[in-house]
Amino acid sequence: MGAIDLNADLGEGDGPWRLEPPGDEALLDLVSSANVAAGYHGGDAQTMAVTCAAAVVRGVAVGAHPSYDDRDGFGRRRLDVPADVLRAQVAYQIGSLVAVAASVGARVTHVKPHGALYNAVVHDAEQARAVVEAVATTDPTLTLLGLPGSRVLTLARAAGLPVVGEAFVDRGYAADGTLVPRGRPGALVVHPDEAAERAVRMAVEGLVTAVDGTVVELTAASLCVHSDTPGAVAIATAVRAALAGAGIDVRPFVVPAHPGLGPRSHDAAAPGGVDPHAER
Repeated sequence: MGAIDLNADLGEGDGPWRLEPPGDEALLDLVSSANVAAGYHGGDAQTMAVTCAAAVVRGVAVGAHPSYDDRDGFGRRRLDVPADVLRAQVAYQIGSLVAVAASVGARVTHVKPHGALYNAVVHDAEQARAVVEAVATTDPTLTLLGLPGSRVLTLARAAGLPVVGEAFVDRGYAADGTLVPRGRPGALVVHPDEAAERAVRMAVEGLVTAVDGTVVELTAASLCVHSDTPGAVAIATAVRAALAGAGIDVRPFVVPAHPGLGPRSHDAAAPGGVDPHAER
């Protein structure tokens, strides 16, 4: 059937927002890409180093997971940050992870905004542009992960950045293809079997059923399970098994680049030959 990436947001540390202890080690055995917190919403230098080193041992791709400067709110509060400030903050976080990753023999391959920032750049052109400029000026070979059809992916593609659309196996969708805000009914999918069934449908058909019953089209080359979703390890285990059962290989979206450029993330088709970057 093909292949797809399975990513998780890791290295975020402990805190009152956690419903259970983090399962980073176990998740690293299951995912193919790790989005590592860079200190603004969770994690710290040592956690970054440990997480990156553990990812390298397992052949898991390493990505930066920048957020608003909102550690107290775990980066899940929308902030009206001026574009120049946000650009500098995102660049700072990417650069920090790049340096720490290099110190343990890892190379950063992608960037995925966290939490409220991720949701903001779906529609907010100013903040989306700030994120794109931060990535482009830090390292234009880095792949930017985002919601299919989002403003940030459109701007990134126009800027020549490699992009990958992702889908969430543990989050509810609204009829417009955006995520149901946390705290509202249907925001989380916590049953492993349900998440696994959704993952296969996302990978094979490019479809997900929204909380109101609408069937939503999405095209994703990466699936995400959050490390702080209750039962995250069980969910990821079920997803891996279901994808394998459907003949779908789980592997990072990293391929050799042109000579002299080093590894970079790909811009290839999702399972079944579907372009993961088509606006739908």
